[in-house]
Amino acid sequence: MKIKPLGQRVLVKRIEPAEQKSEGGIFLPDTAKEKPQEATVLALGNGKNDEGEIIEFSVKEGDKVLISKYGGTEVKIDGEECLIISEGDILGVIEG
Repeated sequence: MKIKPLGQRVLVKRIEPAEQKSEGGIFLPDTAKEKPQEATVLALGNGKNDEGEIIEFSVKEGDKVLISKYGGTEVKIDGEECLIISEGDILGVIEG
């Protein structure tokens, strides 16, 4: 399945960190972890705003970005959890 976001929305996939453990050596279950804020851009919308004007995106497919913790809508695509967010929920592009 392929999804193309509409308007100023972006499809991203969160980058899951390696297995986490506490300073005491205890492995943390998924329910105790915070959602990662790093994500990879998978697809972009058509760039149109509410008035129909096309606005250029600040990101491109493949960019590694920093996203807000609780924004967006979670969707499952081919068994993988992804997120559709507004471009405004992208806090920055991670370089390097």
